[in-house]
Amino acid sequence: MESIGRRRWAIAEGYIPASSHGPSPQMTSHETVCLLNTSDQEAHVRITVFYSDREPVGPYRLMVPGRRTRHIRFNDLHDPEPIPHDTDFASLVESDVPIVVQHTRLDSRQAENALLSTIAFAGDM
Repeated sequence: MESIGRRRWAIAEGYIPASSHGPSPQMTSHETVCLLNTSDQEAHVRITVFYSDREPVGPYRLMVPGRRTRHIRFNDLHDPEPIPHDTDFASLVESDVPIVVQHTRLDSRQAENALLSTIAFAGDM
């Protein structure tokens, strides 16, 4: 299958609320990076997280098999360190094969949930 996408993506917006409303883990407030790999080969993905008041952290290393999708909650990234809650952040997603990246947030701090989803910014690579 023909691969589509880019090797470098930026998500300028990120924020994980510290509280949630509803059953866990389904309704836990979270940020998710959705990765689509349409190529036949495995994608080795690195995520670097940027903050407004300290140095970037990463890379967080992930793998997406060929012709598969993978959705990763930023809440579940722990190595090299967990993403802090109630903190603004941004992320850079880099892959050794072209992929498509989408960003989704579930904010369930109140019973009236908010869901946001956007395509990431594709870099030149």
